[in-house]
Amino acid sequence: MKKRVVVTGMGAITPIGNNIETFWNSIKEGKIGFGPITGFDTADYKCRLAAEVKDFRPEDYMDKKAARRMEPFSRFAVAAAKQAMEDAGLDMTKEDPYRAGCAVGSGIGSLQAIEKEHARLLEKGPGRVSPLFVPLMIANMAAGNVSMAFQLKGKSIDVVTACATGTNSIGEAYRTIQYGDADLMVAGGTESAITPLGIAGFTALTALSASEDPARCSLPFDKDRSGFVMGEGAGIVVLEELEHAKARGAHIYGEVVGYGCSSDAYHITSPAEDGAGAAAAMVNAVRDAGINLEDITYINAHGTGTHHNDLFETRAIKLAFGEHAKDIKINSTKSMIGHLLGAAGAVEFITCIKELEEGYVHQTVGLRETEPELDLDYCRESSREHITYALSNSLGFGGHNASILIKKYMD
Repeated sequence: MKKRVVVTGMGAITPIGNNIETFWNSIKEGKIGFGPITGFDTADYKCRLAAEVKDFRPEDYMDKKAARRMEPFSRFAVAAAKQAMEDAGLDMTKEDPYRAGCAVGSGIGSLQAIEKEHARLLEKGPGRVSPLFVPLMIANMAAGNVSMAFQLKGKSIDVVTACATGTNSIGEAYRTIQYGDADLMVAGGTESAITPLGIAGFTALTALSASEDPARCSLPFDKDRSGFVMGEGAGIVVLEELEHAKARGAHIYGEVVGYGCSSDAYHITSPAEDGAGAAAAMVNAVRDAGINLEDITYINAHGTGTHHNDLFETRAIKLAFGEHAKDIKINSTKSMIGHLLGAAGAVEFITCIKELEEGYVHQTVGLRETEPELDLDYCRESSREHITYALSNSLGFGGHNASILIKKYMD
């Protein structure tokens, strides 16, 4: 018998707030996190805007020695995990550490470490490359550092599915608890890839917006969309088996009830043009929850602001839901925070939890006018809504499609 899985803690480091309260208030205010890149000189770059994390202090979450042995993506993950653990009120001295696991993913790992050590290799030779280079750089070290920081000795995994990483990580944590392999999982995604190589690489793919106007750069579903804006940060949640959470008197934010995946098997960067892969992931998540497609009235879209994604995701929603698609509220959190790559799905999952909790659907900021085929309700304005379910989509390079379904908690 599959176990029920609930959310009992949340933490976030984002371009519009470094904790849940600040982030959520910024979402409701329609605040955008875009601005000129500050980490390096962009004079020779076509893309000069990003959604950077601001005023982040690692020492607020870990000692300086630990911080020095982590790259930014790992620091963001540990900070957000600490927030989530404290929010959940977890005391690990009272838990079986082998029943507490970690599923924290990063799509890329540390480009900062790669750039720094490659320069050192060229300038000073192989003997001068740091012995910590590999453990600082590899993507699984976010999960490793979170596990070590909080003594999570159960299943520890790093799912890497590009932009679907955060959603897959939470989904796999959900499955782990659902099938009895853990009582609780710390899960989510983290990313920090606003670097010379990161921006140059995504620009070469023609994936990034070249707009220099922060108010008109990340424009999901708008006819003027020209690419995504790179963001950074982390979203981490604590998932628990329902009876375990109730036994310790935990506050329950929401319930995870469905998880669906698929592969486009089509192209390394473009989604399938007919939307069939993404549609299958959504349908699989709804079927997993044992509900009807008509029960879905809100979707937090992948909504990157690229021409292909927004068009093909719209086709996917229509393919999955038929005529009912016109009755679904669809928004994109990326209109405010940009694309956090491996962290995107996790931060958007948190957004969905808050929307369910408050009966509030945020606007897709910057959306003015769509195109003839983009004819669904993309939330030009925020609204108060009676929503029971939130479906969150993430679509990653390589054709990875993941959808996770959250329900307003009812005992």
